[in-house]
Amino acid sequence: MKRKKTVQLIMGSTRAGRICPLVTEWIATIGRNHTDFAYEIVDLADWPLPMDDEPGIPALGHYSQPHTRAWSEKVKLSDAVIFVTPQYNWGYPAVLKNAIDHLYAEWRDKPTVIVTYGGHGGGKCAEQLRQVAGAVKMRVVETMPGIRLPEAVIRQGAPFDPHTDFAEHVASIQDALNEMAGHVNAANAH
Repeated sequence: MKRKKTVQLIMGSTRAGRICPLVTEWIATIGRNHTDFAYEIVDLADWPLPMDDEPGIPALGHYSQPHTRAWSEKVKLSDAVIFVTPQYNWGYPAVLKNAIDHLYAEWRDKPTVIVTYGGHGGGKCAEQLRQVAGAVKMRVVETMPGIRLPEAVIRQGAPFDPHTDFAEHVASIQDALNEMAGHVNAANAH
């Protein structure tokens, strides 16, 4: 039996009270219903990666820390990646930058979708993340869905249901998934 291609949804927030798990699961559900890939949620809270604790640069691929070697093996298992991240002060969270910066070759040519959310939708953090992903040679798709959160969700933690409250964003998520699938399928054709 042929192995299903695996897409890892990497949650870009570890903040207490975060909504990232709810948003990420919603995106995974769209993916499972829209493509024939397996979707795995990767919570960076489960991957403590201390800042700058590797003596060498990641581009050399010589990892001395067990957690870096484990992270490397985890990322290698994916055929594509979806970064799901909030926008913090026009940027993306440091925990996500650190997770990317821990590795190098593992990201090369990996089809990548960037989905952001925040009070303004996350376009500024998406652009920053696209630049960093480009630096490690990821293949970022053109469509970068940005989900605008209501002020009450951000400031008061008001409840919301992505399936209904984010319905207007489903088409852009599907477009990004289609572009990602095209990259994954093209990679398999070679």
